[in-house]
Amino acid sequence: MTVLIDPPNWPGPRGLMWSHLVSDASLEELHDFAARLEVPGRAFDRDHYDVPETVHARAVSLGAQAVSSRELLQRLIAAGLRRRKRHSPR
Repeated sequence: MTVLIDPPNWPGPRGLMWSHLVSDASLEELHDFAARLEVPGRAFDRDHYDVPETVHARAVSLGAQAVSSRELLQRLIAAGLRRRKRHSPR
């Protein structure tokens, strides 16, 4: 059971770079960790939290494992926790 965080490589609001925070065990573990990290619920998106670069080091200090974006996605899929966006028919 591990919470994972990728590098802050994604441009986002407020001119910051953003990371993804996921669990390779359960969404419950992810939500618990995000609460400890004081990440607001609005940052949750289907299967991950979007967190700003200012949170990355604290997440690691609290026990998140820093991994590449590719590894994060592979482990999320392997855990069966990947929730893809559903595209509505036009």
